[in-house]
Amino acid sequence: MIEQSVLDEMRRVLDEVFRDRDQATRREVYSCASEHLHIPAETMARLNELPDRFYSRQELTEEVDRILRDSGQ
Repeated sequence: MIEQSVLDEMRRVLDEVFRDRDQATRREVYSCASEHLHIPAETMARLNELPDRFYSRQELTEEVDRILRDSGQ
């Protein structure tokens, strides 16, 4: 089961990263997520494994959902 606190933190990360842009890289998301204390190390490691390219918010939302679902966070 995915913990609500982790979902909320990841939503905040995506809100921050996509505040004033349409695309972001995995590195930008990882950097922002690393500033949030309630994101588990396993989630951070899985984020770091994504290819470093430009993603739309929808693409990253889907990737984050998959990461959280697969890790059971």
